[in-house]
Amino acid sequence: MPSARTAPKRAPERLDLIDLARGAAIFQMIAYHFIYDLNYFGWIHVRLTAEPGFIAWRSAIVSQFLFLVGIGAGLGHAAGRTSGRFWQRWAQIAGAAALVSAASAWLFGPRLIWFGILHFVAVALLLARPLPRLGTGNLALGAGALALGILVHDARFDPAALSWIGMVVNKPQTEDYVPLLPWFGVVAIGIGVAALWQRRDFRVPPALKQLPRMPARGLIALGRWPLTIYLIHQPLLMGALQLIKVASG
Repeated sequence: MPSARTAPKRAPERLDLIDLARGAAIFQMIAYHFIYDLNYFGWIHVRLTAEPGFIAWRSAIVSQFLFLVGIGAGLGHAAGRTSGRFWQRWAQIAGAAALVSAASAWLFGPRLIWFGILHFVAVALLLARPLPRLGTGNLALGAGALALGILVHDARFDPAALSWIGMVVNKPQTEDYVPLLPWFGVVAIGIGVAALWQRRDFRVPPALKQLPRMPARGLIALGRWPLTIYLIHQPLLMGALQLIKVASG
């Protein structure tokens, strides 16, 4: 009589492949913001919010981060992470989002960041908590959320009280805007992919297992400190550029 299929393997505590992917996204984010800062100080002149190439690059960076948020939620569920660990991490992200809002209000005034990527992640993590139980059903859920957010636009979502949901006709005036739709679809797809990966016992191709001994270890290191790097990289970049500007007269 054939034996019953064994239960899927629990996720390991840390996967270099995930840290590498996150590190690559962080590196791109720093590069994008460096260009933004050069533009802010008037040393170059590019329209980051209008030129298709830069718009596509920003969307790709955000997609990478949020896909990995979904993967992380799925892996966390598979690893049996406790509610205490979840709420501790959530509080760090929510606190960081509040800090970004305060700092951007000082720097940008009325264009402050009130629902940027950290605000989105804080809300998305709450909404995503029960989703790993749906397994691969999250792929369909994510596709539906993406389609809704991309294809449906209604001016009734334009007011500030609703624009965080997405589906707006006119985007709000803010320095960073990551609405719930369509971006929650990317998170849900990440959770679905994590469920597929769990069915394969989280196997990693042999070549990728050598990542810590390859030059990619620098990106892996970046990928292990995403929140810290997100918070400090812009003050460091802008501070350094300000010093250069002052020194150059």
